[in-house]
Amino acid sequence: MTEFIWETPAEITLDLAKRVKKIRKRRKITQKQLAHRSNVSYATLKKFEQTGQISLMSLVKIAMELGLADEIKTLFSQPVYLNIDEVLNDE
Repeated sequence: MTEFIWETPAEITLDLAKRVKKIRKRRKITQKQLAHRSNVSYATLKKFEQTGQISLMSLVKIAMELGLADEIKTLFSQPVYLNIDEVLNDE
């Protein structure tokens, strides 16, 4: 059984980009500053904040610079079981 998701991948990634942008602004860091400090190009960061599109490596670099590495590291760490078979297969 597949769980139905109401959001598109584009909507989910754009929402993530908005959260990262909000953190950046709250810390009073410009796009250029964050790009330089995270070793991600300014164009990549700008595109990410506008569209949600970014490579995983660049996202990790940005997260690390913003002190959010643990959030990335714990992604998918808590199992979400859809049925009892998954629970049994996990052991």
